[in-house]
Amino acid sequence: MAEGRGDMPLQPPPLQLLASPPASKRPCLRPAPRGPGPGPGPGFHNSRTRCPESLLDCAAKAVAEKWAFERVEERFERIPEPVQRRIVYWSFPRNEREICMYSSFQCRAAGEDAPAVGSSATNAGSGTAPGGAAGTTGSAGTGAAGDGLPFRRGIRLLETGCVDNVLQVGFHLSGTVTEPATQSEPETTHRVAISFDRCKITSVTCGCGNRDIFYCAHVVALSLYRIRKPEQVKLRLPISETLFQMNRDQLQKLVQYLITAHHTEVLPTAQKLADEILSSNSEINQVHGAPDPTAGASIDDDNCWHLDEEQVREQVKQFLSQGGYYGSGKQLNSMFAKVREMLRMRDSNGARMLTLITEQFMADPRLSLWRQQGTGMTDKCRQLWDELGALWVCIVLNPHCKSEEKTAWLKQLKKWGDMDICPLEDGNYGSELPNITNALPQSNLAQDSLARPRRTVFTRAMEACDLHWQDSHLQRIISSDFYMSPAYQREGESLLFNPQGLPLWLDHVPTACARVDALRSHGYPREALRLAVAIINTLRLQQQRQLDIYKHQKKELLQRAMTSTTNLEGWVGHPLDPIGCLFATLTETCRVEDDNAMDTGDSGEPKPPVYQHVPIWGCPDGGESYLALALEVALMGMGQQRLMPEGLYAQDKVCRNEEQIVAKLQELELDELLVQTLRKQAVLLLEGGPFSGLGEVIHRESIPMHTFAKYLFTALLPHDTDLAYKIGLRAMRLPVLESTAPSGDVGHPHHGISIVPSRYPRWFTLGHLESQQCELASTMLTAAKGEQTYTAIQKNIHSSSLIFKLAQDAFKIATPADNPPDITLLNVALELGLQVMRMTLSTLNWRRREMVRWLVTCATEVGLRALVSILQSWYTLFTPTEATSIVAATVMSHNTVLRLSLDYPQREELAGCARTLALQCAMKDPQNCALSALTLCEKDHIAFETAYQIVIDAASTGMSYSQLFTIARYMEHRGYPLRAFKLASLAMAHLNLAYNQDTHPAINDVLWACALSHSLGKNELAALIPLVVKSVHCATVLSDILRRCTMTAPGLAGIPGRRNSGKLMSTDKAPLRQLLDATISAYINTTHSRLTHISPRHYGEFIEFLSKARETFLLAQDGHIQFAQFIDNLKQIYKGKKKLMMLVRERFG
Repeated sequence: MAEGRGDMPLQPPPLQLLASPPASKRPCLRPAPRGPGPGPGPGFHNSRTRCPESLLDCAAKAVAEKWAFERVEERFERIPEPVQRRIVYWSFPRNEREICMYSSFQCRAAGEDAPAVGSSATNAGSGTAPGGAAGTTGSAGTGAAGDGLPFRRGIRLLETGCVDNVLQVGFHLSGTVTEPATQSEPETTHRVAISFDRCKITSVTCGCGNRDIFYCAHVVALSLYRIRKPEQVKLRLPISETLFQMNRDQLQKLVQYLITAHHTEVLPTAQKLADEILSSNSEINQVHGAPDPTAGASIDDDNCWHLDEEQVREQVKQFLSQGGYYGSGKQLNSMFAKVREMLRMRDSNGARMLTLITEQFMADPRLSLWRQQGTGMTDKCRQLWDELGALWVCIVLNPHCKSEEKTAWLKQLKKWGDMDICPLEDGNYGSELPNITNALPQSNLAQDSLARPRRTVFTRAMEACDLHWQDSHLQRIISSDFYMSPAYQREGESLLFNPQGLPLWLDHVPTACARVDALRSHGYPREALRLAVAIINTLRLQQQRQLDIYKHQKKELLQRAMTSTTNLEGWVGHPLDPIGCLFATLTETCRVEDDNAMDTGDSGEPKPPVYQHVPIWGCPDGGESYLALALEVALMGMGQQRLMPEGLYAQDKVCRNEEQIVAKLQELELDELLVQTLRKQAVLLLEGGPFSGLGEVIHRESIPMHTFAKYLFTALLPHDTDLAYKIGLRAMRLPVLESTAPSGDVGHPHHGISIVPSRYPRWFTLGHLESQQCELASTMLTAAKGEQTYTAIQKNIHSSSLIFKLAQDAFKIATPADNPPDITLLNVALELGLQVMRMTLSTLNWRRREMVRWLVTCATEVGLRALVSILQSWYTLFTPTEATSIVAATVMSHNTVLRLSLDYPQREELAGCARTLALQCAMKDPQNCALSALTLCEKDHIAFETAYQIVIDAASTGMSYSQLFTIARYMEHRGYPLRAFKLASLAMAHLNLAYNQDTHPAINDVLWACALSHSLGKNELAALIPLVVKSVHCATVLSDILRRCTMTAPGLAGIPGRRNSGKLMSTDKAPLRQLLDATISAYINTTHSRLTHISPRHYGEFIEFLSKARETFLLAQDGHIQFAQFIDNLKQIYKGKKKLMMLVRERFG
């Protein structure tokens, strides 16, 4: 694919997906003839000098980067030694950023064109485009402090002089790195060896035994030493060149000295090789020449950086085994970010590393477990799979990959996708999204979606394999900033250019954005920008045409107030994240860089980005900037009217993506140009009809715009209040909760918008959406115009708890601590509270009491008339219990009178309303409200008498004994003992106490009632005892009552007008005789009942019971005779219980 600037790289060699590059040990057949000049030759000058490079150096740099040294040897019979030296010299990597990339997870660059830290003049012409040296697109770290990362440690070792004995022999660099002593470790020296080829490190060895994905600090230190101090490195040609210069004696001496120096390590190997060389038939003698590890790679070797595949597999496997813990997810995201960084550096290891990662993801044992159990994976794990799929789309869309590479990738992707355990794209739900290669205007998406096969996370990448970059129009778009149609061709319709002559790219939007992401990811930021601008021009034209369509159908749609026109595929929450991609591409070029462009892990929070306007290259009027374009496309994407997808994960992803885009928008500092863009797009969205999520008429199941509208409202409010409120009020709706369902509507397929069949999926995120709706309303209430917002809330918000939250927010804002209250907003809060009361009156709500108390507080702040109103209309707002126990009680409290500073007539008016409410509640629910009514009516005799009569009337029908006893105690406390006695008598008529209920909660009430009647006089006691005998059958309770009645004389209450004898009552005369007989009878019946099922462990307790019974028997004149007969009967009837009867005889004879 030809590019306008000609800055795209040469085709890389075929990528072997799974092969690790071997150490370079190609056979060296013969050395090149030696050229003149001993020394290192030119080029070893200080890298900071600015001398122009010689032609030799220029040519050597290009050859060293692109050609294997074996090809140079084959191409030329004679290679002068200075030329060899310069090629060997320039073959080492020249950019520190590349070393950083392979020595830490995080190599974060603030922008595309950030310079490499510490890079010297030697990196000029390294072949890495300026835009290709940027860091990862994701944020990932390995720790809180960057000093612990290998790259930082390597720099520290280099700067403290820990690197020594550096020697470069051909394409092999060696040296020693000394780790300084610490408190716990002594000083250690490690031998480091590095092989390199074509400006890439192909293998590393270090004595520290590092086992990690990335290079250790010692390899970093040696590499940076070679980059920063090349003039201090001893340079030798490949060892085969040196050996060729020696005669036989010199060679023998060399071998013998080598064996002597390392006899324990190399002697067995040396003897074995000697034996094979001396054998004419050995394999070693069949090969011409001998291997030379310092002679560089062969032509057939892969030219890629050293990557420890086994460690990649192990670490991914380890991270996956840790489940959804934060640390492991962060590490895996760091690995994905490293893949993107490699792609941007145009490093073939990017695809290789992603292949290794994917293999481990597919081998995750949890996949089969989730499939067997039918459960979905966790959200964090799901997001990792999404990123994996998106990265594969980037890989296969590499504009310069070879067809063989793409074929190999497609084969591998199909293999993974065909596995049963492969996760689905939409989270275990059937997908209705169109094929990546379909363009919206030409496809009938509704019909195609009905018979779509299963789509896995790799499906989009497989579909992307069918895309190519050969389209001539596409080539011209990305190749030039000035590609426009001639002025004479701008009349009429065109699929290639807009009316202003700017190029369009008519493609399925997510697919087009995937191309942008691929260009950006592979280190072509300028080309990505050009295509992004073309896509946005296309979206602008489409938006304008949709507006024209709506204007012709506006009247019909408004009459219907509904439509079935929508987008099946939303851009927000899409697996390819098209809006996020365009926004990131456009804002990257506007980002203001700080001094530290590259970082490998700083502690603390990252600084928010700072942006500046950058004019669009090639724009005819020159008035537009990439930053304004980024804002515009984000607004267009967020405002797209689209259908809620099926499935929990897809819906959750929409919400999450919305919040991510809004967070990015909030980082933009709005200036005049951006505000102008914001206003223009807001107006277009409001007028967009069914094509806009903020249009007047939308589909019933469209994704709500609350999150987006909250951003728009906040951003527009300081600049255009009316427009901000129009947006907010329009977006408040939530049509899916409306009771009316849409009827059939004629759609318009030729306009590129799909017709959605009738369906009602579950909205799993409805709670979140409603809370966002509430947040929008709260934001609008906070700003002003409470009445308009209240109307919208009343119409559109259907959750009582959310309306209550809004009411609380409005109340809080309306009553600042240091300023007078906002009466309008206070009234809005009250109206919202009243609405909540009406909504929750007949439903269960655990916060109901809190709501009622808050409403009274709010009404108190509003004033007397509000309190009177809620008291008079209580039956539409409160239950009788709430009205009496909370509302009226609070209104009548002393604090309320003080808070409102009421005069006497106002207090009387309020009290009269409260008493009226109390009587009405007592009539409606006497069981729960009678006591509260009596309390509220205490100060008004007529009202009090009325409440008392209501209690008496209700006592025989609906009230329980406990309620009546409570009211009776209240009457006694208030000084009405006779009324208390009457109520206690009514309560006794409702009571039934069985023989074994000696712990019944009503016992205290019975004892209190008997004590009350006894204190009133003999007549009252005589009236109550028959009721007691009838209701109470528990012997111990009856005996307690009997004992209390005989201890003091009746009539001690001193009722005026009554005479009391002051004598103790006898148990032989009425009324106590009846009570005594009932008590004795109860003891006899209880005894027989207990003996029926008694166990030996209860014998002692039973004997004590008989002792109490005897005390009661003895109160009668012939009690001792009755008790003796009773004992004799027990002995006769229960003679089979010998042990028990023996105990009875021992105690009672």
